[in-house]
Amino acid sequence: MEQNSTVANDTDADNEKQNELEENLRDEIEQLRDEKLRLLADMENLRKRSDRDRMDSIRYGNINFARDILSLGDNLSRALDAIPKDAEKTETITNLINGLRMVQREFTSILEKHGIKKIEALNQRFDHNFHQAMMEIESEEVEEGIVIQEIQSGYNMHDRLLRPSMVGVAKKPNKDEKKK
Repeated sequence: MEQNSTVANDTDADNEKQNELEENLRDEIEQLRDEKLRLLADMENLRKRSDRDRMDSIRYGNINFARDILSLGDNLSRALDAIPKDAEKTETITNLINGLRMVQREFTSILEKHGIKKIEALNQRFDHNFHQAMMEIESEEVEEGIVIQEIQSGYNMHDRLLRPSMVGVAKKPNKDEKKK
């Protein structure tokens, strides 16, 4: 009988060890499954971030070149603005002016083709995200905070600011100065 009792105790001990081993293995399997799912999610996030970075590189890769080329458009506009309206114009001068205007239109078209758009600033409410205030101009006719002068045009490239518009913003005249 004692032998049966020892065998039963050994069997119970073996069963207990077996159950404990199975429980440990289940826990380890669950941990490994969880770790695998996390790694798969990390890999998917990495793939998405890599795709997004690649697209941004394509979309904005020439942003520095675009900033530099804007000065060409500024100089072209200044050249056209410098021509006196009442100046005596020969046919040659008129053709030159028309040619410059055509170049300016083509330049603008190329900018837009590459996602570069001029920021409309005049008569808009001042927005620090798109405008850089260079001065305040007293005005009774225009509401305070409205852009009434554009010193240099600003541009966006797709959804990013390429260059802010440099502007003059309306402000109400100082009451103390009015009395003097």
